[in-house]
Amino acid sequence: MFNIFKKDKKPVAVEENPAPSPAAETVAPTAETPTLSWAERLKRSLSKTRSQLGNQLAALFSGGKIDEEVYEELETILLTSDVGVSATQALLEDIRSRVKRQSLSDTSQLKEALKQALLEMLAPLQKPLDTGNHQPFIIMLVGVNGAGKTTTIGKLANLFQAQGKSVLIAAGDTFRAAAREQLQAWGERNQVHVVSNQSGDAAAVIFDAVNSAKARNIDIVLADTAGRLPTQLNLMEEISKVKRVIAKAMPDAPHEILLVLDANTGQNAVTQVKAFDDALNVSGLVLSKLDGTAKGGVIAAIAQARPIPIRYIGVGESIDDLRPFDAEEFVQALFS
Repeated sequence: MFNIFKKDKKPVAVEENPAPSPAAETVAPTAETPTLSWAERLKRSLSKTRSQLGNQLAALFSGGKIDEEVYEELETILLTSDVGVSATQALLEDIRSRVKRQSLSDTSQLKEALKQALLEMLAPLQKPLDTGNHQPFIIMLVGVNGAGKTTTIGKLANLFQAQGKSVLIAAGDTFRAAAREQLQAWGERNQVHVVSNQSGDAAAVIFDAVNSAKARNIDIVLADTAGRLPTQLNLMEEISKVKRVIAKAMPDAPHEILLVLDANTGQNAVTQVKAFDDALNVSGLVLSKLDGTAKGGVIAAIAQARPIPIRYIGVGESIDDLRPFDAEEFVQALFS
């Protein structure tokens, strides 16, 4: 087991590649520092989803009588935006209720009704991560290959450091050399200590990292794990072992199990949430790559199927393009 700690290196940005291959997460040239505000970046990142959803809704909400044909067209629009069957039905029931309760008669009034119904559906997912209850606070990150898991770790390290917290990274994906190399690059960029092993057991790497963090009074441990497909039951059991070993190193740990989801996968993300939650009792979600997809409506499907808090959303490749999920900001950006 060895530690990697390097300083004063030229920053290296990491490219998120949705393809589930061993080299899915690679190091890319540094992106320019964004000059837009967070609200503007969020709006821009949702442009594909907004185009898919908003353009169709604009025509539907342009005026006219609210009738069954309108509801049927709205249902089709929501389904084609990856909102999902269950969430779509729930939203339609909510909208019908609002139309009746508020005596709405014109389709131009439906936009606000839809926004409010969606906001109420997503609001329970807005629960910021509280890391103040334990030291070190152990965060175990899981997900399929290519979801942006390793990149998310680098961005989280930067985010926690900006909050004045010390961070240690455990390179627990021992199956992919590229993952270790990428985390080392993030360690250099953030000047964060990285615990790694070229050919060791993932659980052993993370076990040593937790003990190192305890000895050095580190605030946050970010533990990477190998990518898993929900259908690979034997591999899912291996990641369950990692969770048990972490608990041996520190009682009640891991304190947070974050599942990283690639927004490009649409409804498949819901399947991943159910599978990983059943195996590991996931406590939070990270939805990455919202800037590259028209399937941002999957957030509603997740809220309906398995309402696990969305701790963070990723809207770009810059190091500060990962922020806590805010339901109202998201809905406003989706419709504005």
